[in-house]
Amino acid sequence: MKAAIYNAYGPANVVKLVNKPIPQPKSDEVLVRLRASAVTAADSMIRRGEPRFGRLFLGLRGPKVTAMGTQFAGEVIEIGNAVSSFAVGDRVFGETGLSFGAHAEYVCISQQGLIAHIPEAMTFEEAAPLCDGPLTDMNFLINLAGLKPGQHILINGAAGSLGTAAVQLAKGQGAKVTGVCSTRNVAFVKSLGADEVINYIKADFTKQLATYDIVYDTVGKSSFAASKHALKPQGIYISPVLAVNLLGRMMFGNLFSRKKAKFSATGMMPISQQMPLLRDLLDRITKGHLKMVIDRRFSLERIAEAHAFVDTGHKRGNVILEMGQA
Repeated sequence: MKAAIYNAYGPANVVKLVNKPIPQPKSDEVLVRLRASAVTAADSMIRRGEPRFGRLFLGLRGPKVTAMGTQFAGEVIEIGNAVSSFAVGDRVFGETGLSFGAHAEYVCISQQGLIAHIPEAMTFEEAAPLCDGPLTDMNFLINLAGLKPGQHILINGAAGSLGTAAVQLAKGQGAKVTGVCSTRNVAFVKSLGADEVINYIKADFTKQLATYDIVYDTVGKSSFAASKHALKPQGIYISPVLAVNLLGRMMFGNLFSRKKAKFSATGMMPISQQMPLLRDLLDRITKGHLKMVIDRRFSLERIAEAHAFVDTGHKRGNVILEMGQA
């Protein structure tokens, strides 16, 4: 099978395709023929080895695990003899976590892993990124921020993969939503359901005073220090991008202020904590609270181009790898 690897940290051209044997499922695993995967901002950061303290886990001088990609969707083509939750022919999606390997034509995953059946109305391409942006959003909006109907939330990076899902999920939760994006995405973010849209080229949301219950910085381009004046007295700043200043604020600053900064590594949570969020997300999808946004599609052979496009920072929604129908 074809699979993407990288042997050194660096730009998009460090990504290479190699031939590997098709993996064989263990007794509790399923073998999935992938139809789609997603190239995410997290994939780009991992490839670059950024932030640098992340190399303590990924490998100091180079990646310890050279396989790439975590998001997948495809068909079960073989099951281990202890598998009872899935059958051959099932359409499934999920995440491989720190095992990586989803940027390939086949992957094995335990039935106890982060894997679920694809909703009937969804395509493989739409399902592949569900455990990236949308699941992270569920963790941040519901678990960390405790978003309630009527609250006012600002979503920075509203046109990205996390942002496009967060706008829709927050509206489905009954919140008032303000999205922040560039000029070309103002109408697009409005079409997702945002009540208000701030064009960051023309206005700075951090100059507002006591406006938002929650600031969700999906892209890590702001900070708690910059955003705190825009928060209400008991407001919360949340971001999935762990910068040093955010870590310091959580460790020390939260003790002395009613305004809080919060972070969570959603993908590092135990499966037992992620699965309830995923079931809740799937329920919201069936209720029409979320439609996936796909910007561009690339074949697996063009994965380096997909990484280069993600590196521009201008993707709208999700970037998908298509594996074909072989």
